[in-house]
Parts: sequence; structure tokens; C-alpha cells
Amino acid sequence: MPLYQAREVARDNNLDLVEVAATAVPPVCRLLDYGKYKYEQTKKEREARKGQKVSLLREVRLRPKVGDHDFEAKARSARKLLGEGNKVKVTVMFRGREITHPDIGRRLLQRMAESLGEAASVERQALMDGRRMAMILSPVAIQKVKIKEEMKEEVKKEVKKEVKKEVKEEVKKV
Repeated sequence: MPLYQAREVARDNNLDLVEVAATAVPPVCRLLDYGKYKYEQTKKEREARKGQKVSLLREVRLRPKVGDHDFEAKARSARKLLGEGNKVKVTVMFRGREITHPDIGRRLLQRMAESLGEAASVERQALMDGRRMAMILSPVAIQKVKIKEEMKEEVKKEVKKEVKKEVKEEVKKV
């Protein structure tokens, strides 16, 4: 269709003439309400952003001389944060001469990782950063979702096989 005819049709139908593929020979155009199209695109983008889970990095701070009860309270706090889907950075802060015993901090971080074993996996091992030693834990729920998706795919394959067998049996009967 010639360009002048396409413009005429667009004007008659109160639509816009939008070029879809400029490199094609001849160029490909479409008749559409461009304002409505842009609105729908932004709406789709907003919906896509809603579905995304923003994973934050939250921090739990400890000292090398932390008491048992305080440690358990920090572990409960970390478990709660992991349950919300956030990553947790467990930090041991050293003061004064405590820095000469980084092994105490490492054992404390290992103890935290063991106490959160079923709720978290170690993403980054304990590293010294100045007067702090930090370890990052990520929630296990993310990994469980991947496993569930794989299981669903396997179940779908099995169901398809069963359906095919049933169809073949019915065809043989007829």
C-alpha cells in the first residue's frame, strides 16, 4: 500500500501510522493508537517490577566476647531476616587487642553458620576487612524454589508419557 493511502486510512480511523521494520523492503508499518500502546507498555513494565523480589543485604553485628544468650538472640534475628528472603552479613567487630585473635572471630562465624544451617547457606566465607571479620549468608528458600521447579518439570514429563500411553491404548481399542 502506498504511503499516502496508509496515512489516509490512519487519519480516517483516528489511529497512528507506526513504522515497525524500517530496514525491510518495503518498510513495514502498523496502524495503532500510539498513546494507548505506550500506556500498555509502561503498565507491563510496572507489573514485571512488582513480581521481582528485591533481596537486601542485612547485617548482624557481633563481638568476640558475646555471651551465649546474646549470640542466640542474634541468631534468631538472622534467621528472621533470612526467612524474609534477605541475605545476611554476619560481622564480628574487634576492638583493641582482640584483633590479635582472629581465630575467635572465625569460630564465632562458623558457629553462627552451623546454628543457621537449615535456613541459610554460606555465600562468602569469613574474611578480614580491617578490624572486622564478615561472612555472608543467603537464604536456602531460593534454592528450594529451583528444586521445586525441576520437580514440576519431571512430573509434567511423566504425565505426558502416561497420557500418550492412554491415547495409544484407546486407539488400539477402536
